Amino acid sequence: MNKYGTLKRPSRSRFKNTQTMHSQKNFVRGILFLILFVLFIIFIFGDHGLFQLYKLRKEIEMVQKHISELRKERELLITEKNRLNNNLEYIEKLARERYRMAKPGEQVFKVIPNNMKDD
Repeated sequence: MNKYGTLKRPSRSRFKNTQTMHSQKNFVRGILFLILFVLFIIFIFGDHGLFQLYKLRKEIEMVQKHISELRKERELLITEKNRLNNNLEYIEKLARERYRMAKPGEQVFKVIPNNMKDD
């Protein structure tokens, strides 16, 4: 007998067993990858995800800017109100400019710009 005659060949069941284990590992890895991918998509695009957070921050930024503009406008309106309540000269100036009012005995002339004469 030769020296290899005493060695046994690996059984086919062991080979199938290792092949089955590899396929099971690949299947588990695939499932884990799929779960992680779905969680990643939910994390990015879900109701409370990063994309929604980004949109909300932009909206907050726009609203704060609008509030700031409204506060400035409010201050201007308060100043205008105070001037109208306390300054008669300012009221007279507005009446002359906006409503073309004049004091008794004054004549009001309307000046036509040059570009309107050509029409």
